[in-house]
Amino acid sequence: MEIRTIRSEEDYQWALKEIDQLMDATFGTPQGNRLDVLATLVDAYEKKNFPIEDPDPIEKL
Repeated sequence: MEIRTIRSEEDYQWALKEIDQLMDATFGTPQGNRLDVLATLVDAYEKKNFPIEDPDPIEKL
């Protein structure tokens, strides 16, 4: 099982493709565990590189 850190757009796109292929994996299986790890890595990368700022409370209304 190849898992690598996501440090570039290329790594990010690779991880998204891997996740797409694993979407039907069963929790607790090797494939399910791989999906969980990749999803966690993608989440961390997205939070760092594509932050979503909280909207202004007035605009939110």
